[in-house]
Amino acid sequence: MFSKIKSKDKASKLREKLNAKGVIVMPGCFDSLSAKLIEKEGLDVGFMSGFCVSSTRLGMPDTGLISFSEMVDQVRNICNSTSIPIIFDGDTGYGNSVNVFRTVRGYADAGAAGVMIEDQKWPKKCGHTKGKDVVDLDEAKSRIKAAVDARNYGDNDILIMARTDAIATRGLDDAINRMKIFSEIGADILFIEAVKSKDDMKRIIKEVPGHHMINLIEDGDTPLLEINELEQIGYKIAVMPLTLMSASVKTMQECLKNMKNKVYNTNVTKFSELRDIVGFNEYYKIEDKYK
Repeated sequence: MFSKIKSKDKASKLREKLNAKGVIVMPGCFDSLSAKLIEKEGLDVGFMSGFCVSSTRLGMPDTGLISFSEMVDQVRNICNSTSIPIIFDGDTGYGNSVNVFRTVRGYADAGAAGVMIEDQKWPKKCGHTKGKDVVDLDEAKSRIKAAVDARNYGDNDILIMARTDAIATRGLDDAINRMKIFSEIGADILFIEAVKSKDDMKRIIKEVPGHHMINLIEDGDTPLLEINELEQIGYKIAVMPLTLMSASVKTMQECLKNMKNKVYNTNVTKFSELRDIVGFNEYYKIEDKYK
């Protein structure tokens, strides 16, 4: 119910996973319950998407409307209830490079194993939607430099994922160039968003050494290749950031239709299992200890 694992240990676990053989399948969570389900299923690493948090916490689109304080609060709640390493969306860092520094330290102090910092202009947009653009290279470099410096500041460790959305407005050549520079600055994980084809994937891996992540969104811009094929291409992380939230929405819609038609929902989690998932059994043990 309460995590005993420190952020430094979670970051160390994440580094071990990156350096081990095989691709990391990384589900996306959006709250403590979805994160706990990932851990209970035996998956080793998770990812918290800003799209999901903005959708579930605010009921609003991922268009820069959610704040640093709301995001870091979600980071803390998730990390307090899970022991697996989780990478969290830090958007653009919520301001200038000093804000990036604060965001990275705030996420590390909240228990994050990793944080993603991107090069979009503010207000940022979901990577698979229209209207996004990136800042110039110097500003983008400054953000990643601040993030890398913040990684090495203080007692809590954290990994840095550098993301570029340059494909959308400046093309693949610019995106690859940015990723090379981010890697040289010291980013731990590299992420070019919204890759359009298998050939582009192969070129990215060939031209930019390092641990690469590919973003897999159902009905998104990137083709959903088989995970084994992505591993063969050379990707280290296959993230599915929206799948759990999308599945939840579909199931809730179906349940609500049944309710509207005065029909009970039978295809749901048993109440006894639900109690166990959210931590009632562990709570009772702690309660008994202090009676």
